[in-house]
Amino acid sequence: MSEQRVNGHTVSRLTVHIVWSTKYRYSVLEGDIQKKCRSILIQICDAEGINILKGVVSKDHVHMHIEYRPSQDISSIVKKMKGRSSRRLQQEFPKLHKKYWGRHFWAIGFGCWSTGNITDEMVNEYLEHHRKSNNDTDSFILE
Repeated sequence: MSEQRVNGHTVSRLTVHIVWSTKYRYSVLEGDIQKKCRSILIQICDAEGINILKGVVSKDHVHMHIEYRPSQDISSIVKKMKGRSSRRLQQEFPKLHKKYWGRHFWAIGFGCWSTGNITDEMVNEYLEHHRKSNNDTDSFILE
């Protein structure tokens, strides 16, 4: 079984695959900028208690498979990663100001997909074991 996160009163393993791209899909994540972007994202995740399971910094977008605490939410996590990395990359690499004069390095929005070690079918099958013979076929089972 995979490693679970235990905090106070919770036990969890929340994982998600997130993707976001550079504004205008410009291919600017190359060389030192690409390495610095990876370094910044690792620092942010360490500071926020987020485990990086796998990550890829491509020339125009970032993929990350992360594990996070139940008290965190995906939109706040992505907001921190995009905001902090944008600011630091533009400070360290002034040549980015030519392409991103509005100080917006990343495109608006992101994609996210939950991941895990069980499927929807496995959860439904487990819950079906709790159905009594007199229950209806509702999606919410009375045990």
